[in-house]
Amino acid sequence: MCRFLRYCVSHCLHAAMTRLEEVNGDVSGWSSVRWLGYLSGLNLLLALCLGLYARWETSAETTLLVIFVLALLVLGIASVLYYYFNKERISLSLLHLWFGFLLGLLCFLNSPTLRDDVKEQAANYLLLASVALRTLWALLERLLGCARYRPAFLTSAERLELAGFAAASTVLLVQASTSVIVLVVALAAVMVALRMKALLAIPSLVCFAVITAVLFFKFLNIATNPFALACFFSQLICDPLLDVYFSGLSVTERWQPFLVWRGLWRRLSLLPVLGVEVAFIVLAARKVSDLDRWYLMVPAFVVCALFWAICHVVFVITVWGFHTKLSDCQRLCLSQGPELSSLDKVMASKGMRHFCLISERLLFFTLASTVAVAATCWQATSSIFISTLLLVLPLESLFHGLFYELGNSLGGTCVGFAVVVPTNYCSPDGQAMLLPPDQVLELNRRSTGMLSSVQHFFAHHLIQSFGCDYSTSGMTLEALQAKIKSFLDVRNVDGPRHDTYIIFYSGHTHRTGEWALAGGDTLRLDQLLEWWRERNGSFSSRLIVVLDCDNSLPWVKEVMRVEGLYVAVQGAKLARVTRTELHVPPQLGDFTSQWVEFNCNSNSNIQWSERGRAVAAIYGISKHWSDYTLHLPTGSDLTNHWRIYFPRMTYPVVQLALWCSSLNLLWICGVCLRRLKRFKLNWFPPTILDTGQGFKLVRT
Repeated sequence: MCRFLRYCVSHCLHAAMTRLEEVNGDVSGWSSVRWLGYLSGLNLLLALCLGLYARWETSAETTLLVIFVLALLVLGIASVLYYYFNKERISLSLLHLWFGFLLGLLCFLNSPTLRDDVKEQAANYLLLASVALRTLWALLERLLGCARYRPAFLTSAERLELAGFAAASTVLLVQASTSVIVLVVALAAVMVALRMKALLAIPSLVCFAVITAVLFFKFLNIATNPFALACFFSQLICDPLLDVYFSGLSVTERWQPFLVWRGLWRRLSLLPVLGVEVAFIVLAARKVSDLDRWYLMVPAFVVCALFWAICHVVFVITVWGFHTKLSDCQRLCLSQGPELSSLDKVMASKGMRHFCLISERLLFFTLASTVAVAATCWQATSSIFISTLLLVLPLESLFHGLFYELGNSLGGTCVGFAVVVPTNYCSPDGQAMLLPPDQVLELNRRSTGMLSSVQHFFAHHLIQSFGCDYSTSGMTLEALQAKIKSFLDVRNVDGPRHDTYIIFYSGHTHRTGEWALAGGDTLRLDQLLEWWRERNGSFSSRLIVVLDCDNSLPWVKEVMRVEGLYVAVQGAKLARVTRTELHVPPQLGDFTSQWVEFNCNSNSNIQWSERGRAVAAIYGISKHWSDYTLHLPTGSDLTNHWRIYFPRMTYPVVQLALWCSSLNLLWICGVCLRRLKRFKLNWFPPTILDTGQGFKLVRT
């Protein structure tokens, strides 16, 4: 047996050195760091073999000898598959599965007689060394920038090690084995929560570690090896915990495996979650059988269970509604292209941010109701109750984290309206006139090009289009007023107003910036802002006016004196051509084409900061523009949301969420930060101002 073990180890080391020499030409700092990983794996292998041998030597059970031989056989087969047949995936899968299984055996097949055994102590020290080397390797891998972050809940290695450890628990009694299997699934849920960077992932991890170490195995009535248990826990939790800080994946990239599922599978995934929730409340109800204090326990359980039931009805309806909205977004995304970035835009345009912000508040009470039931029906001596609770908490934290992350990362909704009036001359009395016949063809070509650019801009940024009005005979003030007021009244599908309203205008203007309309009428900026105040009311939407006309500078200057509103004006200045080298002078439409190209093409070479541009850009913002934040759900929004999605019995939970959201304990910090941002933006405006909707305002 010893000769066989020596042969396997020496052969594996020889093969590893040979493989290392083959790639020696690519030696780098990373190849040196990988030795820590190899050394950690070797320590773990030696610890497993030594620990199994110590148990066989103490108990003289034939089963342990068979498992020991099988472990060596699997190691040999994996080495052959890896080095001779290039079946790396299969060989590594075998190793990870067996590592998890053997670690489980070392953990559960423990007896007091092994405490003073030298081989057992050496195995324990090797396990600790393996954990230290594995942690150092993972940390250096990320510090050197060599880690590859892929969107996955669990890696194949993690899944196999968890499965192997769960399989090893079958050596215990049925009840203990079931509790351990549920605990392993709970550990997987905690790992997923960490990798997804859920808001409550760290508290879930701390709760899992403390309760497991202090209570679970204590009342499982089995003697476990704490070194093997710590090694298994640390090996699996190391990467997800470090990824909380080091991973640079965006929210949608982290949640990609879930977001790209088809609607049917996402809805079916809700069934296991509901099964776990029902199992938890059934196990909690066993506490009622405690007749010592039934007069306290029964009423307390009824109240908590009723609150729990209402909150979980809200939970199910919320998740189901999320799946419905996500399916609509997927269908629209597939019609536009397979890029994941387009899914962000689609979800933002469909009002998913508003839905997630409300849902995050409601799911917080789902978690609170679970904690309340657990505290009321606490059963410290029931391992199955503890393991089920440790599984429920990270599962609910995952959904809460999903809604929280999407609510804080997605952009708001946006609607746009364009007016193009191809008139370029004005009569002495101020009335807009049609162009001479010899220039109509050229102007129509440029005007239709502007309309095409604006429609492309709306489509690219998934801005809801209210329409693009094109009039060659001018537009009256009454018609324009009715159209703009209807546009400013537009709301999204869920009821609240859009976060951003965009008005594009190209046509004739007076020197004061007023729009020249048919019949001698004009539209001033203060008129437009008065309509905006009437329609916007107390809602914190913002208005962006984009002008491609000769005299946009007066509106840009005037908007900078506006207070109490979130308004911006993006204008253009066309250079007065006097140099002979510029054969074609800039005309209306040039700014629109360049601005749309800059905002829709990430590879655009347009530089707005360069001097001497024939088409210069300028923008102005109101004094309180920097105070703008995307709309947060108000009391009326929560009420409307409740009426659309939830039954009447859930109304108390919605009202409780509304009351809690009204509390703002850090208001003074917010006031100071707003004033600092306002000073910076008003006195030192940037060349490029990001609106947060995917497009930017620019100035030359």
